[in-house]
Amino acid sequence: MGSQALTSDASLARLAQQAEDALKRCKALGAGQAEVAVQEDSGLAVNVRMGEVETVEHTRDRGLSITVYLDGRKGSASTADLETNSIETTVQQALAIARYTEADPCAGLADAERMAREFPDLDLWHPWAITADSAIELALACEAAGRELDPRISNADGASVNTGAGLSVYANSHGFVGAERGTHHSLSCALIAGEGEGMQRDYWYTSGCAAEDLEAAASVGRRAAERTLRRLAPREVKTGEYPVLFAPEVARGLIGHLLSAASGGALYRRASFLLDQCGQQILPAWLSLREQPHLKRGMRSANFDAEGVATVDADLVADGVLMRYILGSYSARKLGLSSTGNAGGIHNLRAEGRGEDVKDLIAGIKRGVLVTELMGQGVNGITGDYSRGAAGFWIESGEIAYPVDEFTIAGNLRDMYRGIEAVGADVDLRSHLRTGSILVGRMTVAGGMEES
Repeated sequence: MGSQALTSDASLARLAQQAEDALKRCKALGAGQAEVAVQEDSGLAVNVRMGEVETVEHTRDRGLSITVYLDGRKGSASTADLETNSIETTVQQALAIARYTEADPCAGLADAERMAREFPDLDLWHPWAITADSAIELALACEAAGRELDPRISNADGASVNTGAGLSVYANSHGFVGAERGTHHSLSCALIAGEGEGMQRDYWYTSGCAAEDLEAAASVGRRAAERTLRRLAPREVKTGEYPVLFAPEVARGLIGHLLSAASGGALYRRASFLLDQCGQQILPAWLSLREQPHLKRGMRSANFDAEGVATVDADLVADGVLMRYILGSYSARKLGLSSTGNAGGIHNLRAEGRGEDVKDLIAGIKRGVLVTELMGQGVNGITGDYSRGAAGFWIESGEIAYPVDEFTIAGNLRDMYRGIEAVGADVDLRSHLRTGSILVGRMTVAGGMEES
């Protein structure tokens, strides 16, 4: 075990001790229940543009948050100072707040029997011993590879290298103490091609919890250049109804809207188009969405959720049927249900179905659009109405014909989910929402011309 890992173990032990000490103070001062979260983060971020260094930023943050419960009344306070006196003051502030809040019968810790008891290694700790100078060299090489690919690359928004490491401990008065550590690294490049009103911008990036999993800097730069160049000289789209193929990086947004609608907060507020849909068919029968919280090197892998509840592999959607909602203990109690171990969100969701080669998907489209970028926030979580600005490529006779932009795609998410015809095998692994391209059979596409 290297020195950095030893340091992280010692630091986690220190954070755990601080959390337990804070819990003892909560109990001594009269809290019925209490929970403490303490964390330390460090990072390096480098940005370059047009061959020059723009920013170099070292970060180091820490903090402790305390929540106490007094007969259903809740109070929370936090501090960035982890000295004993500051923690004592923070406990007192949380208790003072709780005494002035209204009692809520759904408030309180998650059930004690749901606490995690097993903590397998999820392979999330891979510190990157890169210096600022080396990070600068990497970013410059990335940008240079893109700018040098083609003389039409006229400008750049720059390249960035980011690396971060985080340690955290969650503890509560059930006696649960859970420690986590993780690293995250990324390399990105954004370029501009063309001149005047004909300029186009695009980007590429690579990310992972281990530096060895990142794409090569030159590859990222060239990919950014290729994506930018293919957007030159866009045309208008004829208004009509067409198949819409969402590229993986935007397809995960469709999954994200489903997650928001299936979340406990939206449901108990009755602000979701998936209200009362548990057990109902919402996706095609060949498509499932499976949560995998224990995925090695997963973007959001975890042995327990934000309340200490053990995470488990489970289907959110199985064979098209919504099997459950996404619940922490509070939202579960509001709905008369049980926590699903999702306080703080979902852990690594994968779309599972008949993964098809994206080339075959495109070949099967007579006339339609491939969407590679979405703009605007035109999604109504209550009704499911969906309308977004978009850019991408026109598909004609099974081939990508030319770039298109400044058009709108619209529909209703319930219809769009049921109208999914395929999910590609080109799974994007840079997110905790893992999906390939998604083909929706028919959507309204509004452009600058009417379809003849």
